[in-house]
Amino acid sequence: MESDIMDIHQLIQSPESEILEFKKTFGKEAIISLTAFANSRGGRVVVGVDSNGKVSGIRIGAETIQQYLNEIKLATYPQILPHVDLYEIDGKAVLVFEVREYPIKPIACKNRYYRRVKNSNHLLSLDEIVDLQQQSLNISFDAYPLKDNLSSLDESLMNRFIDRVNSRGRINLLDDLLMNLTKLKMIQNGSPTLAAMLLFGNHGYSIHIGRFKAADTIIDDLLIKEPLPEALEEALIFIKKHINLSYEFDGSLQRTERWQYPIEVIREVLLNSVVHRDYKSTSDIVIKIFDDRIVFANPGRLYGHLTIEDLQRDDYVSSLRNRLLAEAFYLSGDIEKYGTGFVRIRRMLKDHGGVSIQLSEMGDFFRVELLRSSVGSDGEKRTHLPEDLPVKLHEKLPVKLSTLQQTIVSNMSVNPDITYDRLAALTGKSREAIRSNINQLKQKAIIERIGSDKSGRWRVLISQKVANP
Repeated sequence: MESDIMDIHQLIQSPESEILEFKKTFGKEAIISLTAFANSRGGRVVVGVDSNGKVSGIRIGAETIQQYLNEIKLATYPQILPHVDLYEIDGKAVLVFEVREYPIKPIACKNRYYRRVKNSNHLLSLDEIVDLQQQSLNISFDAYPLKDNLSSLDESLMNRFIDRVNSRGRINLLDDLLMNLTKLKMIQNGSPTLAAMLLFGNHGYSIHIGRFKAADTIIDDLLIKEPLPEALEEALIFIKKHINLSYEFDGSLQRTERWQYPIEVIREVLLNSVVHRDYKSTSDIVIKIFDDRIVFANPGRLYGHLTIEDLQRDDYVSSLRNRLLAEAFYLSGDIEKYGTGFVRIRRMLKDHGGVSIQLSEMGDFFRVELLRSSVGSDGEKRTHLPEDLPVKLHEKLPVKLSTLQQTIVSNMSVNPDITYDRLAALTGKSREAIRSNINQLKQKAIIERIGSDKSGRWRVLISQKVANP
């Protein structure tokens, strides 16, 4: 018992986090936190302690704990059955509810879904709910069978893929093309999967790549709509066309090429963009080449429990949104090993020197930025910072925007196709509140609508509104 008291004292001295929440009283918010923990990595809700760790205590009767457990069961679906412990601290009763990550997700609280993000509960969007279901059932989105027939696939591309797989030696495939693709689950019940269409067909997804002189000045651009292996090569060729190449001599007659950015790093980031993007979204993968950086933005935030902080460690465990694509590129030798991409990127950048990497999530997009380093007049090494980050642009505006309006503008900057409903889900605001704030932004000439309400896109005019420094 003494060790238990020591443990509870240590617990309440900890800050709220992705696995810990304090509540002065038991109620709806406590149940929401338990739901969010169950949809994430599990966690504990301590009732009778405020957010600063001060013990206020709660009244406990003969049926209090059972009543709380019944309220949790009635409010959640599938029902949460947390473990609960009662402690007494300085004569005050404290309850600790603990729930583990549930194997079947998502768990709902009063028909709403939450997950834990750092020290707060995040209301899930429809896409995030679907992602949780897929993870729970071990379903890969790219395994979805399409209504197209097999004639919509390019046979020459399929044969080239099989030859490349066999040359790598990671699996031995036979001469029967249909059998091979069925074995790899690219074909199910005689129909091509989304993965097969992405690799060998006319899939309709795009990579939009451009060379910019400034955030609002484009020099050259290209829209790529090829099968993924060809699209990757076209994108790489375009990037190489717009970055510098120099030569180094080691004293011999041989010269060594030195690209402005390591080509293998660019290839790895491109591959990551097409393998891990969210194909439920129709938005393009967007690549912007500036004088001092390359910005890659692909639809879909990090999948599963993976975080930006995880990717910065060498022991991170990758979650696969598109298993068939990942396996296809692994078998063809493009992916060296699952879950090691950013480890190898960091090592290659260290060997190359002069280039750093920044990872971020913005709206519905995951961003990778390769930044060139320079040396200032004081001899200090500096990294060029991205000047076009939408979330920072509002700081330079001659008009003041609310937090909600800043969020709307940020999301429109990276996803011009974003809808009212998606903005409502991301912000937790009503559709009417989103509409009202968008109208205000239009009146301030911060944004405009290009085209019709159904098929048009948003255009952010921030760059035209930046105040003089």
